[in-house]
Amino acid sequence: MEEKNSIITLTDENGVEADFDLVCTFDYENRKFAAMFPLGEVEGVADDEVVILEIVKDGEGETLVPIDNEILLDEVFNEFMEIFEDMADGEDDE
Repeated sequence: MEEKNSIITLTDENGVEADFDLVCTFDYENRKFAAMFPLGEVEGVADDEVVILEIVKDGEGETLVPIDNEILLDEVFNEFMEIFEDMADGEDDE
């Protein structure tokens, strides 16, 4: 897992840009994922909702793509929650 905490701007299929706080990237079953929180109003995403996208390498670098498989999404979300709780526990120890 890599902690990031940086701002990234994503563009949806309609060309609408939205800023996100990239919380971390992590591996799950030999695939890489990015977890982020919206930094403003994003259609279809609640303020306190985490967005998890798969990081896919292509000819131009890396692309963030939605996870279409609901079972995989649930598994990846559960993995993120464990990581997020460990991150929060680490902050409490400081």
